[in-house]
Amino acid sequence: MNLSYWEIKSYLSNIDYTIVGSGIVGLNCALRLRQRFPKANILILERGFLPQGASTKNAGFACFGSLSEILDDLKSHSEEEVVDLIRKRRSGLDLLRQSLSDIAIGYKQHGGYELFDHKDDEGYHRCMSQMGNVNAILKPYFKGDVFEVKENTFNFKNIQKQLCFTPFEGQIDTGKMMRSLTDLVLRKGVLILNSVSVEHFEELNNRVQIKTNHFEFQSKQLLICTNGFASKLIDVRVRPARAQVLITKPIKNLPIKGTFHLDEGYYYFRNIDDRILLGGGRNLDFKTEETTEMAQTELIQNKLISLLKSTILPQTPFEIQHQWSGIMGVGSTKKPIVKPLSTNVFCGVRLGGMGIAIGSHVGRELADLVN
Repeated sequence: MNLSYWEIKSYLSNIDYTIVGSGIVGLNCALRLRQRFPKANILILERGFLPQGASTKNAGFACFGSLSEILDDLKSHSEEEVVDLIRKRRSGLDLLRQSLSDIAIGYKQHGGYELFDHKDDEGYHRCMSQMGNVNAILKPYFKGDVFEVKENTFNFKNIQKQLCFTPFEGQIDTGKMMRSLTDLVLRKGVLILNSVSVEHFEELNNRVQIKTNHFEFQSKQLLICTNGFASKLIDVRVRPARAQVLITKPIKNLPIKGTFHLDEGYYYFRNIDDRILLGGGRNLDFKTEETTEMAQTELIQNKLISLLKSTILPQTPFEIQHQWSGIMGVGSTKKPIVKPLSTNVFCGVRLGGMGIAIGSHVGRELADLVN
């Protein structure tokens, strides 16, 4: 790109910190850097015209893990690790709410429910029998029982008669949250350049040379917050995981309020603006969904629509209005990767589908690594 003297001088000179990715992690990283270094020049580069990945495409669950997810995590993580993960998710949610306000992010605490398929007797009984044990593990942190049994008052079909409920789960308006977070970052004097992809970087003495699809420049330090896209730029153990989502047109007198999980969290739905938002299904074809392509597949979209008809809205006519995909970053463990890659390059990635819950925390933790 043929840049002018003014563009080079005002936008790309004397950059102290360059952040790759303007999602939840990148924006919170910028806020923390501004807090630590009030006079620093901070630049955020975003590959899309809007944040790519999952930050503007997620389902808006302010959650910390359903009962079945927690029990599954306890198989591969120690009890201490699981409690620490849940603690970070809760503290991240608190940080997000405190930074922006509940009104600004459309936060509502209708509680969270877990449904169990009517054929899944084994999973249902395992969760119900272990509920007390999980409550005991989490009680010191939550100061009360996290999970309890509720009856199916929503008239869902083809599920077990009882639901698992937690009053501690909430929901947000993802669009409002990201607009508010972006506005706050801009007010703090941070520059965001959209439609700029970082293609390569190289450390040169005490600076980092950064090559993008439009220009090259230098920055004192580089912070990578691209989550599911991270392996395209750096060598980290992060796999992309596509999440397909759909939303109905408004439904008159919709009685469903809350966030809902089904099949160990592989399916999830909620109410928003008198609509049902439903996502998930990557467990139907893990290999195909391990991609950064923003697309939908007939297999998963048909399954989501089938769930609406058979389970969620079995007696209510509905129409689908929008369908989309987001890209998460996952790995063999649920713990995020927040670490230095070299003297002047750092990363905060692999949020495991919990970006809303831990994104704020990861962003701040990443910013505290630099000097």
